[in-house]
Amino acid sequence: MTAVESRPAGGGTAHAHKAEGKSSQLPRSPGDRPFGARVKAFVALTKPRVIELLLMTTVPVMFLAAKGVPDLWLVLATCVGGYLSAGGAAAFNMYLDRDIDALMDRTSQRPLVTGMVSPRECLVFATALAVGSTAWFWYLVNPLSAMLSLGALLFYVVVYTMILKRRTSQNIVWGGIAGCMPVFIGWSAVTNSFSWAAVILFLVIFFWTPPHYWPLSMKVKDDYERVGVPMLPAVAGNKVVARQIVAYSWVMVGVSLLLQPLGYTGWFYTAVALVCGGFWLKEAHGLQSRAKAGITGAKLKEMRLFHWSITYVSLLFVAVAVDPFLR
Repeated sequence: MTAVESRPAGGGTAHAHKAEGKSSQLPRSPGDRPFGARVKAFVALTKPRVIELLLMTTVPVMFLAAKGVPDLWLVLATCVGGYLSAGGAAAFNMYLDRDIDALMDRTSQRPLVTGMVSPRECLVFATALAVGSTAWFWYLVNPLSAMLSLGALLFYVVVYTMILKRRTSQNIVWGGIAGCMPVFIGWSAVTNSFSWAAVILFLVIFFWTPPHYWPLSMKVKDDYERVGVPMLPAVAGNKVVARQIVAYSWVMVGVSLLLQPLGYTGWFYTAVALVCGGFWLKEAHGLQSRAKAGITGAKLKEMRLFHWSITYVSLLFVAVAVDPFLR
């Protein structure tokens, strides 16, 4: 049974009619699709806001690997390659999820749903980005980074989107591995190797991803219920989700503090990790307390943790980049 077929009779049907209503108003020919709007639509296929976060974890790691300022041309080449690769993965994701995107409020304005980009155009675009990014990394960065980039793309598209997303509530846990790969890519771009520092930062992102995404999923769980995607908040109560958020949060903060005793960072990074981690745990336990009390709706304030999670990872990785200059 597909996710669309499993939608509830009430809300799902209403949203299906809503989607049909939208499709009847979609542009019917290329001439009805303005060039500027088409360009914006192809950019939207790459999920640029998500890629900003991925690059935020790539560049600081390059500073840590170089123990100072890395070659700026290498940084630029890595960022461009990373954008192309992650953009290709995002476009493949939209191609594969276009059926459920049409029925979810959060994704109802994506280019394939509105008809601004056709499925065939999206597939060609995604393939071009995947091939182009791999070649870009291979020739302008190094083959190791190229293989890591391609591996991350395939993991996100095949393992997360095609296998895990519609089958298990642990989808974002294991699927999130793809989002951890920029750490390895940034390190390997500079050193053409791996290190325990990269492994630790990889694990920080791995344990960060579920408590980052689950609060957002709590907010829009009706969307996931409607299309049958078993995100944890759609199949478990708020108490269960909040308890897992707290568990992952503690492990994440603990792992983030391993860089200093292993000699990779100094006092500055450690201070930032302690302060930001402490505030994260305060927010996570606050969410758990509200969930235990049976609070729902706007008063649950689940998005506070979601928004803080973005600030947290940004500050932590800025500290990763700054720390080498203060040692």
